[in-house]
Amino acid sequence: MEKKRKEMEKAKSGLRLTMEEICLCSSGDEKEEQVQVKAQEQPRSSTMDLLSVSKQLLHVLDEIGPTLLVLRQDIQQNIQRLQDLHETDSSKYVSLTAIVTEEVEQGTTKKTKSCTRAIIWLSRSISFSKCLLERLLKAPDLSLSEIVEEAYAKTLKPWHGWISSAAYKVAVKLVPEREVLIALLMGNCQDFEDLTEDAKMLTYAVQPMLEEIDAISAKHNLDKLKSS
Repeated sequence: MEKKRKEMEKAKSGLRLTMEEICLCSSGDEKEEQVQVKAQEQPRSSTMDLLSVSKQLLHVLDEIGPTLLVLRQDIQQNIQRLQDLHETDSSKYVSLTAIVTEEVEQGTTKKTKSCTRAIIWLSRSISFSKCLLERLLKAPDLSLSEIVEEAYAKTLKPWHGWISSAAYKVAVKLVPEREVLIALLMGNCQDFEDLTEDAKMLTYAVQPMLEEIDAISAKHNLDKLKSS
């Protein structure tokens, strides 16, 4: 029984694991409406939610391979920075708003290694992935490279300097076929309809967190932070 359970866990899609990680789905049979209600019951996101989603995103990127290495490195560094701070006092830094507010008071938000920057860039990476996933499922006629370019232009490109933009131009040329990514996202025990349903549920699950980050960033005029 234990062996079978482990095999089923391994076969789950990255999307399903992400939803379970952030505790917005108590079972795989929940409906979209239930996820919406739970999301509304949790208006403030937690630091652990952002870390959990970001770590699952890393797992997906690992499956794809070295294609989006530049994105993976950025996410890994930002996860580590935020996680290190959270571990110093998990109750004090339970919310993203608390972290940003403290750095605003300290005047450190715009420093290169601030946790505020980490939060904002993790949020942008999740938005990029969310946009990519939505287009992947809704635009079957587009190649994966076209979808990546579209998602990048909408979510990350406005905040990238020429160095980062140049790195992404190279990465886009190396993305796999869309069928390869869809197969990786589905896992071993899903079909395309399951994947589509999981994607919709995940969108609702992460939206409150993204909205909190957008709100606190705009409040302190940090929403226009750029990279090199």
